Parts: sequence; C-alpha cells; structure tokens
Amino acid sequence: MQSPVSSSLGAAPRGLSLRHLRHDLPAGVVVFLVALPLCLGIALASGVPLLAGLVSGVVGGLIVAALSGSQLSVSGPAAGLVVIVVNAIATLGSFEAFLVAVILAGVLQGLFGLLRAGDIGACFPSPVIKGMLAAIGLLLIIKQLPVAFGFASTPHMLEGVPRDAQALDAMALVLDSVSEAAVAVAAGALLILFLWELPAVKRLPLLGKLPGALLAVLWGVGCQAFFRAAMPSEALVEHQLVSLPKVDGVGSLLGQLASPDWSALANPQLYTVAVTLAVVASLETLLSLEAADRLDPLKRVAPPNRELQAQGVGNVVAGFLGGLPITAVIVRSSANIQAGARTRLSAMLHGVLLLASVLLLVELLRWIPLAALAAVLLHTGYKLAKPAIALAAWRQGAAMFVPFAVTVAAILATDLLMGILIGLVASMLFVIHANTRGALSITSRERAHLLQLSKDVSFFSKATLRRYLERVQPGDSLIIDGARCRFVDRDIREALDDFIAHARERHIEVELRSMPPVGAPATAEVPPARLPAAATRAL
Repeated sequence: MQSPVSSSLGAAPRGLSLRHLRHDLPAGVVVFLVALPLCLGIALASGVPLLAGLVSGVVGGLIVAALSGSQLSVSGPAAGLVVIVVNAIATLGSFEAFLVAVILAGVLQGLFGLLRAGDIGACFPSPVIKGMLAAIGLLLIIKQLPVAFGFASTPHMLEGVPRDAQALDAMALVLDSVSEAAVAVAAGALLILFLWELPAVKRLPLLGKLPGALLAVLWGVGCQAFFRAAMPSEALVEHQLVSLPKVDGVGSLLGQLASPDWSALANPQLYTVAVTLAVVASLETLLSLEAADRLDPLKRVAPPNRELQAQGVGNVVAGFLGGLPITAVIVRSSANIQAGARTRLSAMLHGVLLLASVLLLVELLRWIPLAALAAVLLHTGYKLAKPAIALAAWRQGAAMFVPFAVTVAAILATDLLMGILIGLVASMLFVIHANTRGALSITSRERAHLLQLSKDVSFFSKATLRRYLERVQPGDSLIIDGARCRFVDRDIREALDDFIAHARERHIEVELRSMPPVGAPATAEVPPARLPAAATRAL
C-alpha cells in the first residue's frame, strides 16, 4: 500500500532525475544563498583564506553530493569544526600542514565506511552531543564578537592594550578602537537574522522565502555602499571587508589555492589532529544525516556507511585543493528540504553556483563586511548555545544536565575531543549507576537473610555486595537467590565463593539457589527462591 506522503509527492526518487528539476533547481538556488555567507563566515572564524571556505562548499556540492546515498543532505564547511581547525593550525604551525591532516582524516572516514562504522553516531549520549554543540556555539560567540566590533581578531583587538594596563583602562582602550560602522552592520544583520526566525515573517509571500543570512549580508553590502557615498571617513577599511584574490578562470583559481605541506608527516601531532577531525566530522555528519532523514517528506533513509565514504572522498579532495574539512551540515540540509528539493541534484546545483560565484563574483564579494559574516556566526552560535537548551537539560534531571554541563565546561577548558571524552565518562557514570541500582537487594529479619540478585550483576556492584554480606553475623543463615539474575560477573562470584568458604568456621549457614553460570546468561527460567518456613515466619 502506498503511503500518504508518497502518493501526494510522487514516488520517491532514487537518483538524479531531470523530471524533478522544477523542484531541485529553486532549492539549489536557495541552498546556494544560504551556503555562500556560511562558507565565507566559517573560513573567517577558522582564520584561513576565505577562498578555502568556498572551495569546500564547491567540493561538498559537486563531489560529496554525487557520491552520497542521501538525496537531501548538503555538505560543506561546518561551524562545528571551527574550534578544531583553529587549534590544529596553531598546533601544526601552518594551514598547509593542516591540509595534510584533512587528507588523512578523509582516508580514515573512508575506512570507517568500509568497516561499517556508520552506527557510531548512535553510541554517543544525547547530553554529550548537546553539550558539544552548545560549547561550539559559545566558542563561536567568543571568537566573533571582536570581528563584530571591527577588529580582525581577538589578538588584533588587544594589540593597542599595554600588558600592565588595569582592567578598566584596557576596556576603555578597546572601546575607543571600536568601529561604529562595523557595530551598525553587525547589529542590523543580527536584527534581521532574529526577525527572520519569527513565524510571522516566514509567512510573508516573497520576502519570507529569502534566507535570513543572505539578507544580513546584503544589509552589510548596502551599509558599506552608503558609507562610501555619504560618509567616506566612516566606511569600513580593507581588513574589515572580505578579501579574495582576483580569479580570471579555473586555471587562475587553482593557482590561488594552498597546497598540502607533506613535510608535516614527520610531525607526530599531525596524526592526533587527523584522528580528531575524522571522528568529530564523522559524528557531525551522521547526526546531520539522521536529522535530514527525519525531515525528508518521502521518509527515505540514507545509508550511513556510504555517506562516510563519500565524506572521506570529499575531505581528501578538499585537502588537496586547499579547502576546509567537510561534513554534512543540518542548516543547509534543512534549507534544502524546506525549499522543496527531491533529489541530490539540488545540492550539486548549489555547488555549481558556488563555483560560478568564485569565478565571476569576486569583485562583488569584496564588498561584504566581515562584521556581517560575524553576525551570521553569532546567530549560529546563539542557536547552538541558547539558554533554553541548558534549561531543558536541567528539567530532565541530573542524568541529563550533569553530562551536558560537564561536556560544555570540559570543551571550553581543554579542546573538543578531550571535552567529548570527559563528557562520555560523566554520562557513563550515570549509566553505570542506573544499571547497578537494584541489581542486589537483601531482606533481613532477626538472624535470617535473603540476598537476591536481580538482572545483570557486574563488578560495579561489588562494593554493595560486600556491605550486604557484612550484615550476616556468626550464627546467622543466608540464602543467595539468583533466580532473577541472567548474568553474574566473575568478580561477584569470587566474592560470594570467598564468603561461603569461610562461612562454616563462622557458623553461618549458606544456601545457593538458582545461580546462573559465571560470565554467561542463565539458560532456563527458575522460580524465585524462598526462605525456609521457619525463616519465613521470622521475616
């Protein structure tokens, strides 16, 4: 029987098909308009040539989309990797060395796909993922605020501040250097971005269909044009505007791209960076893929292992061409779906349009203020780290909030990979607590005791077992009932055997009932043990 969705939208397209061009073409244009400012902004936040962001957008559109099994997912440079990129370049010493790590990360992703590791995304607890995204959002906000005030970066903002200056004096010096034009651009762009999130604006016939990020960038271009015409002294200067090399064709473009520095292979830190990139990029891709599948009106499910292989190829190509690392990105994917895309042709069209913009629109792109791109990233950071997310985790209890908060704090204090690992440990402690709670129980009345083993009893319950056994005094009787237990850890059984071995000399009567084999689940259902009649009356 055909599903209502399929009957209303037509049969689910399986590949590239021109019969869906009327849906895919406008969707590709919308995704291009969303991706253009994001590619530039992420490159800006990463501290790399802006051309690197556009190159990765082109590779994500033309190569990853063509190889992917997802019909609606869109790939490109991701805000979630900004922190890794910045730290990695500082660690390795140059962007060219970092490109080697991108290539190696792509190779690892391809291996992940071949080894069918696509289900790894399901192994990460929700609070850790939310904490990772919130920390990334906070770091984006911290790094982009100086750009919104007209500085090229945080170090640039602090250049004119003496090291021995008091806090108030340093703040006054920084405020004196703030560019009012940049603040006006950033504030107006942020206002547009937040307004375009309102349902009333989205319902507008034509204006509501335009991406807020594009309008924010156009606002910045308009402000710069106004300042140049009416107030030349207030116009933004070169370091406050997008800087792209002049491109006269594909050959000229290739000549402008950075090349990998293969001497970095001798640096042991390169391999740590590559593994970190591969793991985090794969995780973000799998999470975005799952989200895109949920939004797909045709309810198609993309093969995760094929997606990892496609992402691996994309990152290898991006590394060779001097681009940023690539992941599937939910912001662009959701824009693609909302625009009515049917197949991956829309993502490929967006890649073609990005390439055309690099070849034909460089002069226009140079009019874009960096403050407008910073506003786009500030808005992205806010959506990742808005207070409502922390409040929702708080309301769900300590098991959700503590791993969330620990992940955020650990990432801010260390780095992304270490923060995720610390968050996983915090989450696992709650899982262990939940799984061991109730695994053992003891009922005592006078000198009779019933120790019951429920569900799986692992070594995490060893301390609890020892406390219970300490209640049994010389002259008491103890029944150990394992009828409800499927698995007994070897450490638990050794603790019980040790107690039983010394029970006779302590004049303790011990009886084992229905204990499962050590290290293996019980093979048959056994009724629960009961205390002898005399002991039952005592209890």
